[in-house]
Amino acid sequence: MSKIIYKDESYTIIGVLFEVYNNLGSGFSEIVYKDAIEYEFKTQNIPFLREKEYLVNYKDTVLQHRFYADFVVFDKIILEIKSVDSLNDKHTAQCLNYLKVSSCKLSILANFHKNFLDHKRIVL
Repeated sequence: MSKIIYKDESYTIIGVLFEVYNNLGSGFSEIVYKDAIEYEFKTQNIPFLREKEYLVNYKDTVLQHRFYADFVVFDKIILEIKSVDSLNDKHTAQCLNYLKVSSCKLSILANFHKNFLDHKRIVL
């Protein structure tokens, strides 16, 4: 049986997501959920960076495109927030891109859907 990477930290992050969802419910845009998540991280003294910028190195140059992860939590987990009808492969690919350009091994993709909170772990 494989070990779950960053189990305790993931549990803490998911707890924050449910706290936000239980208080705000559905129907808001992503930015509102991000602001509420930031509030919870600060209140609970959870270390994070918001809108962390990542560069893409290619051979001997840095490419123009930059990636901006919604949150990097505990300096090792990328948290990507959505507010869409359903998650799809493009959302997963976005998280995989973030993992490839960072030193992180885990991304949590969360969707504040109109009827429920959905989340999934993406491991590189």
